[in-house]
Amino acid sequence: QVQLVESGGGLVQAGGSLRLSCAASGRTFRSYNMGWFRQAPGKERELVAAINFSGGSRYYTNSVKGRFTISRDNTKNTVYLQVNSLNPAHTPVYYCAADVRPYRVIVELAANGYSEWGQGTQVAVPS
Repeated sequence: QVQLVESGGGLVQAGGSLRLSCAASGRTFRSYNMGWFRQAPGKERELVAAINFSGGSRYYTNSVKGRFTISRDNTKNTVYLQVNSLNPAHTPVYYCAADVRPYRVIVELAANGYSEWGQGTQVAVPS
C-alpha cells in the first residue's frame, strides 16, 4: 500500500546530531499519521516520536523531549526526525512507520497500530 525508505543514519560522536528522513511512496501520504520507532540490541522496539497527518499534533517519549524533533513535508511525502545531543553507546536502528487509517487527529502510541514499516536506518554513537 505504501513503501517507506529511511535514510540519514550513520556514525556520530556523542553530543552530535543527525537528521533522519523517511520517504513514502503513494499519493495518500498526507492522510497518514507517522511514527519513528527505535530498537536497540536486545530490547523491544519503542515509539520515539509521532506526528499526525497535518503536523498539528506531535508526541515524544519522555527521554527525547527537548532533543528530538519530528516534522513532515506533505509536498515531498517525507517525514523527518532531527536527533540532537545523542548519548554515548547509543546504537539503535530507527524505523519509520505509517498508520494508514486516514485523517486520525490523535496519534497512535502502540506499534501494532502502524501497518507499514521501513527497513530501518542504523545510528551509532561510540562509547
